[in-house]
Amino acid sequence: MAHITPSHAGFPRTAAVIPAAGRGVRLGPGIPKAMRPLGGVPMLVHAVHAMASSAAVSLVVVVAPPGDEEGLAKVRALLAEHPPASGAELAVVPGGATRQESVRLGLAALPDDVAVVLVHDAARPLVPAATVDAVVAAVAAGAPAVVPALPVTDTVKRVAAPAAVPGAPEPVVATPDRALLRAVQTPQGFDRATLAAAHARHAEDDATDCAGLVERLGLPVVLVPGHEEAFKVTRPLDLVLAEAVLARRRTDDAH
Repeated sequence: MAHITPSHAGFPRTAAVIPAAGRGVRLGPGIPKAMRPLGGVPMLVHAVHAMASSAAVSLVVVVAPPGDEEGLAKVRALLAEHPPASGAELAVVPGGATRQESVRLGLAALPDDVAVVLVHDAARPLVPAATVDAVVAAVAAGAPAVVPALPVTDTVKRVAAPAAVPGAPEPVVATPDRALLRAVQTPQGFDRATLAAAHARHAEDDATDCAGLVERLGLPVVLVPGHEEAFKVTRPLDLVLAEAVLARRRTDDAH
C-alpha cells in the first residue's frame, strides 16, 4: 500500500460513508429506520455525530434514498439543524437500490485526497469515537481492511438451509467453535484504493458487508476490538436499549 500522509489530527485524510437508503422493516412500518427517533433526534443524526466525533474524520457523506429530491433536501436540512460539534464537513448524496450500490455512490462522491474510507451503518448510532479511531489507526498502519468485532458469546448452530416455512424446525448439521467466531460491527475501515477495487470487481456479489468484498480480492481483513455500545438497532427491543444507553451517557455528561 502506498504511504499515507497524515492530514487531520495526525490521521490520514479520512471520510465516513453512511448508507441510509434502507427501509428497516424489522423495526415496523412507517418512516425509514435511519429516521426513527432516538432521544428525540433521528438515529441518522447520532450516527453522523458518532463518526464526526472521531479525531480522524473530517468528512461524513450520508447516502440517502434515491429518486426523492424532497427527501434529500430534508436530510440536508436535518443535518444543518444538528451539525456535529467537531465541525466536520457533511454531504448528502442519493443512493442506489442496494446497500453495495449506495456505498459505491458514496465512495464516488469523495474528494481525491481522501485516503481512508469508513463505511458505517446508520443503525449503529452509538459507536464510541475511540472505536472509530482504532479502525482508522489500523488502516493507517498498513491494513487494507479493518473491522471492529466482538467475541461471540452464544453457542452457534449451523443448519443445512433456512426453513422453507418461517418457524418450522431446522435440522442442525454442525456446531462451530465459538472461540473462533467474531460478531462484526461498523465502521469498517479501508484503504480507499482497496475498497474501490473491491466494489469494481465484485459489484454484483451478495456479500453482506464491504469487508467480504475485500476478502474476495484475496487481501487480508483484520479485526480490532469492537464495543458493546456499537450494536445495531434492528428490532424494537434494540431501540429500547439504545434509549437506555443514551440516557446513561447524558447523565454521565451532566456530572
